[in-house]
Parts: sequence; structure tokens; C-alpha cells
Amino acid sequence: MTCIDVPLSTLPVPRVDELESGVCVLPPLSRRAKGPGMITILPDGPSNSHGHILVNGVLSPSMKWAEEGYTVVEIRGSALERGYSLSRAIEALAQHDQCTPKGVIGLIVYGTRLWEMAQIEPELEKITAAVVYGAASEATQLRLNKIPIVQHLAGKACVPLLRTENLMQYVYSLTRSDAFALPFSADFDYAVEGITHTRNLIFLKKHLNGPYFDLEAIWEEHTYFEFENRSVEHTMNTMVQEPYVNHIPTLTGGIGRELLTHFYRDHFIFKNSANTTNQLVSRTIGIDRVVDEFIMTLTHDCEIDWLIPGIPPTGCELEIPFMAVVNIRGDRLYHEHITWDQATVLRQLGLLPEYMPYPYALPDGREPAAGRIFEVRVPAAGAETAAKMRDKNAVPSNLLFAGGIREVQVSGNNN
Repeated sequence: MTCIDVPLSTLPVPRVDELESGVCVLPPLSRRAKGPGMITILPDGPSNSHGHILVNGVLSPSMKWAEEGYTVVEIRGSALERGYSLSRAIEALAQHDQCTPKGVIGLIVYGTRLWEMAQIEPELEKITAAVVYGAASEATQLRLNKIPIVQHLAGKACVPLLRTENLMQYVYSLTRSDAFALPFSADFDYAVEGITHTRNLIFLKKHLNGPYFDLEAIWEEHTYFEFENRSVEHTMNTMVQEPYVNHIPTLTGGIGRELLTHFYRDHFIFKNSANTTNQLVSRTIGIDRVVDEFIMTLTHDCEIDWLIPGIPPTGCELEIPFMAVVNIRGDRLYHEHITWDQATVLRQLGLLPEYMPYPYALPDGREPAAGRIFEVRVPAAGAETAAKMRDKNAVPSNLLFAGGIREVQVSGNNN
């Protein structure tokens, strides 16, 4: 196992310190427990939306940035209107003992109106880099800036977007308003917000010089506790407060800490064959995720309900190509999207026949004769899929092109 820079520990308890009405400070939730400053400016929302898990399991923006390892000052629109200034937020970060390095501060503004209010402040020049969520119809107005900035624009752009060293504009034409990144808004779009978050990290980490974490070591630590140490507690402690796992072909996994803990304990960590091995084929590391291609090899000598639910042990040897997209927030896992070709699993188990009924007329209009049916050769391979992932020359390409239709007796043994 590769150790990361700070040892595994129990999850930090989120602490929200209210400075005054509509203003709070959230310390970093990474294992380092320190990080650069971040100011978030949000419209007013539910009274409990800052620093708390929302009903749908999505964190408030400020808590999300605390998990990324930043020391966050959150300012609500009402506080800004009341006169709370960026200079006071900057001073709060300067005095916070967990905010380091000093003088390096990011700013994220969720809404065009709030950005207009923030822009008039002379203290804006003390911000290192900023992110603004706005409307595409106001793209030209939003271009005025004194610092490096990323702009996420909702709706259809009416002017060409700019991509320069200090100004990056992205448009999201299917979003309805600049509130699409706010979980407490009716216009919240989880998938699009996730894309903007990754783009924000690329931009902000560059200008704020971090915080950077060893994502590969974090992922390997997690899999060590899953497959070798087999500890549910330690596996969960490598993940953020509200993580999720989605095994896409079988719809197995868990959303949120409670359900995911139950899944790991009852359906995953102790439900894998003793001889399970994972052979890494390729690994791509991004700003906030690891993408692995790997081959899982195992003997189906126990019921593996996350992989092959409902099927008793067959004793078959399996080699399965997998793809894992692992999102990491700060120095803990946020989610895993795991996928594989379930057809190749069923072929290796002998549960997917070579031919299956084809219940349609052929393109030329022909239908089967009385007492007969059409069958189609199933376009799926067995262990050859793993062999070809391991070595591109192991199996010739395009062998499945030889598939086709045949006509057989209904009562015959057609396999």
C-alpha cells in the first residue's frame, strides 16, 4: 500500500463558526486540516443550507470547498447587502490559524447580481483568482475583471466566448438560470455542476498553487482496505462525509454514508472470492479523479451479489474487463462509477447462449415459417474480452461481424 502524506484517521467533524448573520467560516476538512483561503458568495437559501447535508444528499457549496481542503468564508447575499465587505472576509481568513498560506485567496460568486456587488469593492484586487456563475445573455458585461477569472454561463451564448490566460468562459446551454450550481435551487443540475466544479479546480489550483493531493495514493489506500485489509470502517474513512458508489451494470452500491456502509459490510467487502486479483491495464489521473482500466480475475466460488446478483456459485473462472471512474474530493473519495460488460460475465458462466430468439421481421419483410423462429447470434464474447484488453493482438478484431440470423424449429435444441 502507498501511504499518503497524512495518516488515515476518523472523519473530521464539520465545524461552522458563524461570524454574524449570513456569514460563517468553515475550516478545511482534509486530513491536513489546513489550506488556502476561499470566499464563497451565495444568495440566501434555506436557513440550514450552509455547512449541512441537504435532503438530497448534496453538500452546500461551502462545505464542498471545505472538503476540497480550503478554509472557507461564506457570505450570503443579505450580508453583502447589509454592508459586509470582502475586506472583512479577507481579514477573517488572515486571522484563521488553519488558513495557510496567507494572502492566497479564491473567490466563488454564485450569481450575476452578487458578482456586480462584489466587483465594486476595491478589495477585489486582493483576490488571487475568481469563479463566477452568471447568465450567458450577460457574457459581455461579465468580461470586466481585474483578476484571473472563470465564468460559467447559463443559457445560450449570444456572443463568442473568450478563452485567454486570465479569462475562461464556458456556456451550458441547457441550464435554466445561473442558480444551476446551487443545491437548494429548483434549477440545480447535479451533472453540470460537477463539470463546472472540475473546471474550477483546474483553474483555482493553478492560481492558488493547490492544495494538491496524491490522488493515486488515495485511491490505492481505499482499495487496500477493500480487498486486502477488508475493513469496512477503514474503507469508509477513506471517503468523504456523504460518498456514493454506483456499479452501473447491476445497479448495486450505495448513496450516502449509512447506505454505503451497509453495502460494503453486507454485499461487497466480505462477498469477494479469496483469489480475487485486479490487474491494472491503464490509469489516467486528472485534477480530481482517477480513471482505471483493469482486469478482475476470480473464481466464482461464492455468491458475489454486487457483481452477479442472484446467481449461486458456479465454480467458473472469470476474467472481466473493468472501468472505474473515481472522483476524489480533497484527500478522500467522493464517488466511484464502476462499469463492465455484463455480457462477457454471463458468457463465461455459460448463462448466455450463443444464439437467442430474434422476435422481429427481417429488414426485407421475411418472417419465419410456421413452427419456426429466427435466432440471432449474440454479439458478445467471453474471456476473449479480457485477453484483448491485456494484449491488443491476443484476439483478432471483428470476429463478431460473422454473426447472423438463422431459422430453426421452435421445439428443437437450438444451441
